[in-house]
Amino acid sequence: MTTPAMMYVHDWRAWQPGRRGTSQPRISIAEKPAGGHVPAMLRRRLTGIGRALCDMLAELDVDADCPLLYASRHGDGERTLEMLNALAEEAPLSPARFGLSVHNAIPGVYSIGRGNRRTQQAIAASGDEFAALLADARGYLAQGEPAVIVAFADQAIPERFAAHFTPPVESAAVALRLSLTPAQGAWALTPRPLARDAPREESPQPSDLIDWLCGTRDELHCQRPHQAWSLVRAE
Repeated sequence: MTTPAMMYVHDWRAWQPGRRGTSQPRISIAEKPAGGHVPAMLRRRLTGIGRALCDMLAELDVDADCPLLYASRHGDGERTLEMLNALAEEAPLSPARFGLSVHNAIPGVYSIGRGNRRTQQAIAASGDEFAALLADARGYLAQGEPAVIVAFADQAIPERFAAHFTPPVESAAVALRLSLTPAQGAWALTPRPLARDAPREESPQPSDLIDWLCGTRDELHCQRPHQAWSLVRAE
């Protein structure tokens, strides 16, 4: 007996600078994304990952009317460290830098630039961001939303702290448009329970999700809910 699909992936976009060996048109490998979908005054305040996300979200949600769920484990850690250093040196803090260091800064800039006044949610889940995104997305869809956009992004850990993280974090971002409605060309997103004694795996990073979408991984494991997720072309 087959397990019914929990959700369907209708489209996706990704950004992974430096990725090699891919001809997938949905992936940008630009070191400096254009960020052309937000006004210049907003765009100049964004780092590369923020510009990439704004571009991807605009392509997936042309009418800017979908709820947006955004997750990142570390956020823009470099900005936070710069402010802490400024405090240690008794230097004044930049209000703009502070405003863009909060966890919902990137979706906030996107919503202002695109005029999206729908629900937006920013998630940090101690490494289980992928599982949290899917759980919350299912809730919105079950309440009647025809589609939601989920975005998962992270940046490389600042060099001074990189030795404390295993495995190393890659700068990457990925966004999916999800629905409960099957359609031609969609992918079925299906959960499978993991055995309680299954070997522990590292929680998925955005780069792992990109590999999965490109077909180089069959499953993504989310250990906290003890589930594996499969992605297959919907019939």
